[in-house]
Amino acid sequence: MQSMTAQEKKRIFNLLKTSSSWLCGYESPDFKNLNPEFLDDVEAEPLELPKDNTIKEQSLENPQKGITLEALSVKIQNCSNCILCKTRTNTVLGEGSEKPLVLVIGEGPGEEEDKTGRPFVGKAGQLLDKMLNAIQLDRNKNCYIANIVKCRPPHNRAPMPDEASACSGYLQAQIHILKPKMILAMGRTAAQNLLNSEQGINALRGKFFDLNGIPLMATYHPSALLRDESLKRPAWEDLKTFKLKLKELEPEYDKLS
Repeated sequence: MQSMTAQEKKRIFNLLKTSSSWLCGYESPDFKNLNPEFLDDVEAEPLELPKDNTIKEQSLENPQKGITLEALSVKIQNCSNCILCKTRTNTVLGEGSEKPLVLVIGEGPGEEEDKTGRPFVGKAGQLLDKMLNAIQLDRNKNCYIANIVKCRPPHNRAPMPDEASACSGYLQAQIHILKPKMILAMGRTAAQNLLNSEQGINALRGKFFDLNGIPLMATYHPSALLRDESLKRPAWEDLKTFKLKLKELEPEYDKLS
């Protein structure tokens, strides 16, 4: 049998997982909580280091820089880790301040976002901007807006579990690069994926969670508010709570122009 690399094995596993999830219409029970680690069939020959300190000196002279948003964008544009790459028009990395106080995370690109390559630009995006402005946040000044997945799911459906998993590394890289003070998760899909939870948005919203040292709060997605105006009042209460916490961390943030 021909030997396989770890990457080739992972691609086959993801293909089987995706196919099973599509047949079920939800995350396949056969793959639930299954995250195997793959190894190359042939181990690489051990690297012989030089007896002097050439490598050490070179690494000191040319320190490796961390990944940038620009480099991450290129990786995402060339990504084929899940089936969403087959139907996308544009990938959507995100946009906003590169030193944000708040990272806003939604579900995934919709039709307008897929056309423009920008996050939250349709009616839901217009409402999101108003929600943020109400607590002195702005995507052009002190926020960055991203999504769980970077490609549009067909018909604006929620991302499948394997699709979210395929994109999770990109989102984690964004969090590492941006280093936000707080995270605002918009809607059930964002909250469940970030918190690794199966609870609904009603149970998760309005309270703070710790995401690797970053305070995170979830609230209703703007699309939900457009469908049901009765949710606007509890969403506003969530935003006020979020603002109070942000002022604890950055007392003067709302006074900055």
